[in-house]
Amino acid sequence: MNSWLQLGQLEIRERQGGTCEANNGFCPDWIADNLHRYVDPFLQHIFLTVVSVAIGFVIAFALALIAHRKRWLLPPLSASAQILYAIPSVALFLLLLPITGRGTVTGLVALVSYTLIFIFVNVTAGLEAVPKESVDAARGMGLTERQLLWRVEVPLALPEIFAGLRIATTTTVGLAALAFFAGAGGLGEEINADKGFQSNIAVAGALAIGLALVLDLLILIVQWLMTPWRRAAAA
Repeated sequence: MNSWLQLGQLEIRERQGGTCEANNGFCPDWIADNLHRYVDPFLQHIFLTVVSVAIGFVIAFALALIAHRKRWLLPPLSASAQILYAIPSVALFLLLLPITGRGTVTGLVALVSYTLIFIFVNVTAGLEAVPKESVDAARGMGLTERQLLWRVEVPLALPEIFAGLRIATTTTVGLAALAFFAGAGGLGEEINADKGFQSNIAVAGALAIGLALVLDLLILIVQWLMTPWRRAAAA
């Protein structure tokens, strides 16, 4: 990652004269010639986003299921997630450095903490919104509490769960741009290397926006596949 940062700084020094690059403008030719420098940062950005959301989903989903059964845990768990999200992102990256060191691990820990609130709140809200008559009917059919949870409550809560996952994912794409403060790389490192150059900002920003859109679309497709009853109702 440092090599890309040094390359960006070198290219800044080399821009001179009255060219588009020297004027820090939007330069299609420069973009076409320098797309290769964004490959590694983009792949790292994908890694930071996907891994953070996956870990955050597992943690938040498990905590939400526990809180759904033990309601007294809901307020403290919700408050804890809100406190973590309230910490400014740059501050959290820097606060973690003495504990986890500089690198990808610190970036992931911070990003995971920001996903928890969206997923936890939406999972608990989805489970709470399951119609009571559906729960009573399932109990009347002899389903155990475990069967009730996985066959009735979770499936009916999927729209809310996926909504939280979509918010967490798109938010994490944006926050991952700040992971370079922790030495975790990503597109933010490229932006910071030449933040006054419009072409650089345009490419890095477009890649981040494109990633958010693609991941959001993929989640929507998975939701569509996992909720056939909603397709039938729409039809």
